[in-house]
Amino acid sequence: MKRILLLAYLLLPLLVWAQAPAFDFNKKLGRGINMGNMFDAPTENGWGNQWQEGYFEIIKNLGFSHVRIPIRWEPANRSMGEYPYTIYPTFFERIRYVVGDALDNGLYVIINMHHHEALYENPDGQKERFLSQWGQISEYFKDYPDSLVFEILNEPHGNLSPGKWNIFLNDALQVIRASNKGRFVLIGIAEYGGLGGLSKLALPDDPGLILTAHYYNPFHFTHQGAGWVGGHADEWLGTQWFNMVSERETIRNEFIPLVQFSEAHNIPVHIGEFGAYQAADMDSRVRWTNYLARFFDISNFSWAYWEFSAGFGIYDKDTQSIRRRLSDALLNDPMPEPVKTTSKELFSSAFNSYAPGWDMYTHQGASANLHNVGGELKVQIVNGSTEKWHVQLVKNNIRLEKGKVYELRFSARSPSARSITVYLGKGSSPWTAYSDYTSFYIEPGKEAHSMVIQMLSNTDYNSRIVFDIGSVDGSLYLDDISLNEVLVMAGTKELPANDFNIYPNPVSARLYFNNISGIKNITITNISGQVVRQIFPEKGTYYIDVSGLRNGIYLLRPEGGTSGIKKFCKIR
Repeated sequence: MKRILLLAYLLLPLLVWAQAPAFDFNKKLGRGINMGNMFDAPTENGWGNQWQEGYFEIIKNLGFSHVRIPIRWEPANRSMGEYPYTIYPTFFERIRYVVGDALDNGLYVIINMHHHEALYENPDGQKERFLSQWGQISEYFKDYPDSLVFEILNEPHGNLSPGKWNIFLNDALQVIRASNKGRFVLIGIAEYGGLGGLSKLALPDDPGLILTAHYYNPFHFTHQGAGWVGGHADEWLGTQWFNMVSERETIRNEFIPLVQFSEAHNIPVHIGEFGAYQAADMDSRVRWTNYLARFFDISNFSWAYWEFSAGFGIYDKDTQSIRRRLSDALLNDPMPEPVKTTSKELFSSAFNSYAPGWDMYTHQGASANLHNVGGELKVQIVNGSTEKWHVQLVKNNIRLEKGKVYELRFSARSPSARSITVYLGKGSSPWTAYSDYTSFYIEPGKEAHSMVIQMLSNTDYNSRIVFDIGSVDGSLYLDDISLNEVLVMAGTKELPANDFNIYPNPVSARLYFNNISGIKNITITNISGQVVRQIFPEKGTYYIDVSGLRNGIYLLRPEGGTSGIKKFCKIR
């Protein structure tokens, strides 16, 4: 049922495509990349990633359609902090030059207001400056073609609450429209630009708007080792993304509200940021990046990967070369089949009687109670208070072993659609979460859900499963909750560095080689022994395009090194 509904949601925008010019324009935006850690730094080289001549030519030649240029306008060397808040001509000229270079290379360009920390901290005190600077930006670029796009503000958060953001974005849009009546404008979401704040967004009545959202889930995977999010990021090191069915379904479920919002408000969607930090293993980064890029494509979202040449980047500044596996995952590789797994059930709760082993906790004045109704566990939330964690359904004394992968499964329905958050974590103070805080969108029809947990911490015999279900009154029905130990089948984890491997297998297009040290050449023969391909690999990971081969079984013979013959199957 979920797949049918989601397919319907994905197809609905096609029905209104011709009704809104913004949909046609969003299709032209297509696939893009962020020029991150450049002009959004306090100074252009403040974060060691200065923009270089030739970058946009590389990006265009790779096949991208647009670039997003994050810009921090408020530093003292770029603009005045007091009235009249003038943006200095030298900085305007610098941005004009960079924008012009992108346009000259045939790219669409998004410019925004990025890292406006003073505005996040003191919105009312900074509003005049915010609007004044958008007035200056709009006036400066008013004669540029419509291939230049404005994005009002990156990731509104802090004291710039969702309600206040709705007012600010409307006021800024009016300032922009005074000089740019037909320019397309991107509108972001409060609470850091993610999907969580979507329900609180109030859109102005303007046909030239595109909704932009950011996506970095699972956060423990995408931000492992990222020091700026706190020291706990090092505890996430080693988190992988396996391309399991449940991992993919979690992502698709999180995007259902965005697809529904797009259809309900007749507004196209741009995914302004997504990416996985370099501390994650490359195999997982490629799998995650590829799945999201293809999912966005089939959802008719335009998108911009974060980013070009820093910690998430597809370009290595030191070697002045493209990380081909990442760029291919974004632009060229089809979505592969999900990885195969086996599982062993550790416990299950089917609620044919009351809720043995499950406890209800309420906080901050919230109230709720449990009932067994028709073989389901009904949670009646009388007062959901203001946050999801104010009502918690918890199962304690769960054993999680270090190094193992688990899958939590459950079925749920809610008469009124609602979002809940689920995680596994420590059963006592400091209540550390071992998993991501994963959001699930629960609809009236009963649907199965799942999430993956990779236990990197020491074995905990007293961990807990937590359903955060508050903030909204009403009822929630749960059933068939189970925890399963999962084994990912061989060939799906990171390939051993000391062995020669080929992947994926079966293969339809690109067959990758890993660790070709000592190998002089590689010969591919069909099952009859006829040579169909011979290559001379270079240092590092290499691939060959086998899409031109007929379907069937082939043998791959490396000469040199210590590896023997490999067999692979060409399909489609």
